[in-house]
Amino acid sequence: MSLDALTFRPATLADTDAVVALVESAYRGDSGRRGWTTESDLLDGRRTGADEIHAVLAKPRNMILLAELDDGSGPRLLACAHIAIEDGAGYFGMFSVDPGLQNGGIGKRVLAQAERVVREQWQTPTMRMTVINVREELIQYYVRRGYLRTGRFKPFPYGDARFGLPKRDDLSFEVLEKSL
Repeated sequence: MSLDALTFRPATLADTDAVVALVESAYRGDSGRRGWTTESDLLDGRRTGADEIHAVLAKPRNMILLAELDDGSGPRLLACAHIAIEDGAGYFGMFSVDPGLQNGGIGKRVLAQAERVVREQWQTPTMRMTVINVREELIQYYVRRGYLRTGRFKPFPYGDARFGLPKRDDLSFEVLEKSL
């Protein structure tokens, strides 16, 4: 698959079902196990829902960035990410690539586009994200792309099913940061 024709656009409410399906496929259940981003061994339950997508889209300086490829039969959603401005910095999260297409360069392109939006459109010089602390392989993916481990952690929201149902009691979020 050639990524030359990959296009980016902000999601609209009409994209809600497709975004939820993509995010769930990348993080939960058997489909997520095809890729390397699955959280299935750490969490059960949902990863996102229409309520969360609608809330993101309703906020200013929040976007769900979509990456699509048109194979001649119309655009196909390959990846997405939530970007926003939070506490004076860009925020990057809910990053999802179709599990069958992971390790093909799509993720790098989406991350780079998200950084461009935050830097150029929103005039913000820093991007932050949180990654589950036990996801060392994922943390190293971001470190290779210039993100620094800040030494700051946020508690995992145990008891809030909107964030999944933990299978472990040692989860937290590590804060990573990059100057853009």
